[in-house]
Amino acid sequence: MKTYHNAGVCRISNRQLVSKLHLLEMLTRLSRLFYGWRMIAIGSALRVLGGGLYYYGFSVFFLPLSQDLGLNRAATSLVVSLARAQGAFESPVAGYFLDRFGPRPLIMMAIMMTSIGHMLLSGVHSYIALLFVYMGVVSLSFHAGFMDAPMVIANNWFIRKRTMAMAVISASIGLGGFLVTPLLAHAIHTWGWRRAAFANGIIFLVVGLPLALLVRRSPESMGLRPDGDLPSPSTGSARSGDSKADRVEVNFTLAEALRTAPFWLLTIGTGLRIAALSAMTVHYVPIMVWKGLSEQRAAFLLGAQAFLSLPSHMVFGWMADRVNKPRLMAACMLLAIVGLFFLMHAESEWQIWFFIPLFTVVESTFPVNWSTVGDFFGRRHFAKIRGAMSFVQTWGAVIGPVVAGAIYDGTRSYSLLLWVLVGLLLVTSCLYAMVLEPSSNIRQRAANTVS
Repeated sequence: MKTYHNAGVCRISNRQLVSKLHLLEMLTRLSRLFYGWRMIAIGSALRVLGGGLYYYGFSVFFLPLSQDLGLNRAATSLVVSLARAQGAFESPVAGYFLDRFGPRPLIMMAIMMTSIGHMLLSGVHSYIALLFVYMGVVSLSFHAGFMDAPMVIANNWFIRKRTMAMAVISASIGLGGFLVTPLLAHAIHTWGWRRAAFANGIIFLVVGLPLALLVRRSPESMGLRPDGDLPSPSTGSARSGDSKADRVEVNFTLAEALRTAPFWLLTIGTGLRIAALSAMTVHYVPIMVWKGLSEQRAAFLLGAQAFLSLPSHMVFGWMADRVNKPRLMAACMLLAIVGLFFLMHAESEWQIWFFIPLFTVVESTFPVNWSTVGDFFGRRHFAKIRGAMSFVQTWGAVIGPVVAGAIYDGTRSYSLLLWVLVGLLLVTSCLYAMVLEPSSNIRQRAANTVS
């Protein structure tokens, strides 16, 4: 009996030893993982938070808020549009501060403002108060902290894997829409939109601030290289076998980028794409209700579309590092147009499910777009260049929802809006197809400026 007991203890000890060895091996692998991926995880977590409670979140606030305050849909859409117009003026300033001070200060400010703003939002009882709180507090620095800063993190920490890093961060907005927005919709249905808005503010503060404190500016600030590459002993440059990483990194200034055709084609094309996406996102639940679904079911479909954007981001992020990025974006716009045709002719919910995965590609091209900007113009002035582009592009987010609301108020239908979206995406596809990398002479002059 004693021998048997000892053998049992031995077997248990061996199992514990194997488990500890597996745990040790896992921790060793994690410690060897390039630190940049930790930064991507933090940026993604911030996007999940902002995407679920703010970006997709306003769509589930749309109807109860407008009904409570007695607003038509154009007036409610105007609130979001004016807030995004504010972001247009904010982006160039944010770009300067991001390049100068790094992303963490702006992220922390955005978390504080968005948190306080949602708490104040729960107490508004007039349209003027809604405009003041939403524009002056809730959204004042959201774009800089939750949208610009995470992309700057990805662009600073990666070159060869830039698109995939950006795709992970960008996809996190959809993950937030899938995981968090349905919970927000349930909270609004159970507690009312005011209590749900106050809870939003608390969650932003409790979850967001600890994440912000973990942000690091760049690999160079920690003695590392982008993509985790090792420095060459002789030259000190990044050592890898990838031609994209081995060539001299070009860093355009904002003034130099403004003089190139790709800057304007990408800027205008993305502005039109954002107009189409914003109109659809803000009016998503009302459009689905117009199609005969309940508000709860429409919120579920919004979450489903957000979830499907996650694999879509990963697929196109993987493809974009291997094919011509602008042409890939052009093809994606055509897929989205096919999705809109399915939605136009849908007479039951199962037909709408054909629209959902096809339209997700509109959002999935965001990382491809910004990775193209990073490839063409470099890392050093990326935030300034992105800010200048955003100043123009954000007006699409301003105009799109208001026009969508005005079309519905005037026609009591979203049919005309869907045709407008088809036209916008078709023009966008043509603009993306025309984008070519700046010529070698222009890139060489930019490289010489840096050296």
